[in-house]
Parts: sequence; C-alpha cells; structure tokens
Amino acid sequence: MSDATAGGFVLPPYPYDRLAELQPIADALPGGCIDLSVGTPTDPAPAAVVAAFADAATMHGYPPSIGSAAYRAAAAGWLERRFGVVVPTDAIAACIGTKELVAGLPHLLRLRAPDRDTVLFPAVSYPSYAMGASLAGCRAVPVPVDARWNLRLDAIDPADAARALVLWVNSPGNPAGNLDDLAAAAAWGRARGVPVASDECYAEFTWTGPPTTILAEGLDGVLAVHSLSKRSNLAGARAGFYAGDPALVHWLRELRKHAGFMVPGPVQAAAVAAFDDDAHVATQRERYRERLALLAGVLSAAGVPCELPDGGFYLWPRVPDGDAWAFARRLAERGGALCSPGEFYGPAASGHVRFAVVQPVERLEVLRDRLQGVDLTR
Repeated sequence: MSDATAGGFVLPPYPYDRLAELQPIADALPGGCIDLSVGTPTDPAPAAVVAAFADAATMHGYPPSIGSAAYRAAAAGWLERRFGVVVPTDAIAACIGTKELVAGLPHLLRLRAPDRDTVLFPAVSYPSYAMGASLAGCRAVPVPVDARWNLRLDAIDPADAARALVLWVNSPGNPAGNLDDLAAAAAWGRARGVPVASDECYAEFTWTGPPTTILAEGLDGVLAVHSLSKRSNLAGARAGFYAGDPALVHWLRELRKHAGFMVPGPVQAAAVAAFDDDAHVATQRERYRERLALLAGVLSAAGVPCELPDGGFYLWPRVPDGDAWAFARRLAERGGALCSPGEFYGPAASGHVRFAVVQPVERLEVLRDRLQGVDLTR
C-alpha cells in the first residue's frame, strides 16, 4: 500500500528515520558525521563471545524457544551476582533482544486478559511502549512524570488502572537517565492486580548507587526484561531474557513457542559466554562514564548546560529556546553531529534533546574541536 495505512491504522514514521535530512548536513563537515542520535553500541564485543558464535553444533537443529538450559542458567547466575536475587530457571525465558518483547507484550497479555485494554507507560520514554499498545489495539495511556522524570504513580487515574493490562517502568530511564522507585511500582501493581514490566536494559550503567531490579521485591506480579545489546555490545545479535512471576513467564513462553520466537542457536551460545563474564562490562562502564563527562563539558561550553544522568548512557539537556529541531539542525551544521529531538520520547519531552555517548572519545574530541567558541543557543 502506498499510504502507510492498513485496516484504519495510521502508521507513524519511525522516529529516527526523521533525522535522515540532517545526515548529509553533518556528513559535509571534514571528518564526517558523528552520530549520537541512536543508542547503538560501537565498541567491540568480547573475543570469547565472538568465538562462541562459531560453534557449528548450535546451527543444525531448532534452538529451544525458551532458551537452552545453559542460557537460562547463565542469566540466573548473572542476576544473582549482579543484584543478589535468586530466580529459578523456570521463571526465566529467552527473547530475541528485548524490543520485540516490549512491542509484543500487550498483544500476548491481551490474549490472557481480554477484558483489559490499557497499557500504562512513562510519559517520557522509549517509544516502543506506546507503539506496542497501538499494535495490540490497546489504549496507550502515558503516566505523568515528575521534575526528575520519575513516574508519578499517584497520578494514574483509577479508571485506567482498572483497565490496565500492564504498567511499564524503565529504570535507568531512556532518555532521561532517571532511577524509578521499583519497590513502589511493584506494590502499586500488586495492590491492583496489574502486572508490572520493568525494562532494565541499562541497569549495568547505574551511576548513583548500586543497580536495582524489580525482582528484588519478589517475583509475584512482576516481569524484569534484560538485554545483552547494551551490556555486552551485542545489539546485532538480538539476545535478551525476561524473568519474574512464574505463571506469567509460563504463559508467555508457551505462547512464544507456538509463534516460533527463537533466539538462534549460535546467539544462545554466545549469550552464555557474555552473561558469564563481568570483566568486559566493567570496561564498558568506564568508557561510558568517561564519554558522558566529556560530552557534558562540550555541550556546557557551547551554552547548553547538561547534567550527568543517574543511569544509562544518554545526556538529556533542555534546549535553551525550546526548539529541539532547530537545535538539532544547528548541531548538524556547526558540529557535524546528530542528536534526537525530545518529541521522539513523548510530547512532554519536546523541549529537550537526547545524546547517546556511543561514539569513542576520539570522535567526541572531534566534536569538541568543531564547537570550540561556538554558541549552540542561536
């Protein structure tokens, strides 16, 4: 079809595709574009993980949809080492990265609870929470956030709560790097019979205090979602898992078997190696810490004050004049860099921009040199 509609659903443009017009502007500067718009890791994956992809024995048969015993055991071992929580392997299952689970969860849950039709999610957040609701024919209801970008559970309308299939939380948050009160979210959901899904893919990059998981509050009524994309620079491999309420995990894993959702066998073998190794994550953590500080200084010097996040690898400054698209164009023209306008993450975020510090220090130093003496506010 030529008009991007089907059955009455109007398909919105994919957010990051809207930056295409700025790419050639940034590329025109000597040294080319410095892409800070998408959280796509550019650093290498560990050698042992790459080697595990080559295990020919994992390629012949269909891989287990729920994840191999080794895959689930490795995920459980990492949860215990990193968060101090013990989760039985039958309450853990594999997913193909986590974006497909985020986008597909409302559809799967509605099969379980057809009388509920509402997906609750942070008003400033990753766009796939709202899109997953739309794709399932559900109501996408944003939950207000406070001045620190944290969920305001007290602002959820009781009528929406009564219809809720799921409440999404994301901590550390994308794009703002906030740390939500996961204990409060779990308690809110249990009091109302609403499953709480906690997207924790940035947990390894928690800068204020230790990393947290909603699973520390017990498994009843909650689901934690984790990925190797950010932790281990394996975004292209598509490997993640979900863990939590045994009944809910059982429902999802059995449905997903019927649908044929499978992490490829070689990817499962590589994921085991990745989950078993914490040293490469410590190295990556220091890379992001250094880049966040460097880029925050560059932006502040260019007239854009920038706080460091409590978690994640994004900077989330407010644009001085409130026009994020005009700022993004100035940045492309003068700095040869791309950032994401805040409206990608909800109307309440329109006066901000997001920077992903995925480029190496050497590229950030190029940006620093380009912006020497430049005022990005006008």
